Amino acid sequence: MMTQQVSGLLFFKPFFQKTPVRVDSSLQQRRHTLPASEFRNLTPQDAISVFEIEREGKSLAFISVSGECPLTLDEVLNFLGQCPELSLGWFEEGQLVAFIIGSGWDKERLSQEAMTQHVPDSSTVHIHVLSVHRHCRQQGKGSIILWRYLQYVSCMPGLRRALLICEDFLVPFYLKAGFKEIGPSAITVSNMHFQEMEYTLSGQAYSRRNSDC
Repeated sequence: MMTQQVSGLLFFKPFFQKTPVRVDSSLQQRRHTLPASEFRNLTPQDAISVFEIEREGKSLAFISVSGECPLTLDEVLNFLGQCPELSLGWFEEGQLVAFIIGSGWDKERLSQEAMTQHVPDSSTVHIHVLSVHRHCRQQGKGSIILWRYLQYVSCMPGLRRALLICEDFLVPFYLKAGFKEIGPSAITVSNMHFQEMEYTLSGQAYSRRNSDC
């Protein structure tokens, strides 16, 4: 602060620093950088992460709250080895937060054999499981990854529809996503019964959606 004396009175002049205050670069970077978000096909190397999420509990296709895993680790490895192009994983900062695993099927309806088989060059994708990490639930991630997956497989040559089975309480979730209910499934697991759902693939070009929505 500077002083100036006028007619016996002492005035104080504020001193303004012309040099801008330095902001820590790491703070600035954290403020303006959103968490990295990536959607990609899964590989056998992702199988352990997939299985760990499944083992936690809820999934949105096939078995949901029964405490059983829809797919065993061997089945996960099998599908990711045979048809990784029919899977989709959502990664945030390198961590898997949600995923879908599918396989090819060539019959009108799903049967017990569809649970473990992949039929190459078929017109139907069977969605075995849609699952979200327990720390990322109630955030709309299930709807987002399902939307992306359906847009993605719509662009795959030869695919015409998607089939899945789910428990009754999940039927509204899939109806909202554009599926239609085609009746009780012939598949039973541990005395559980399911509804079979179908989605007609439009074949429209895949359009990207903002990953942070």
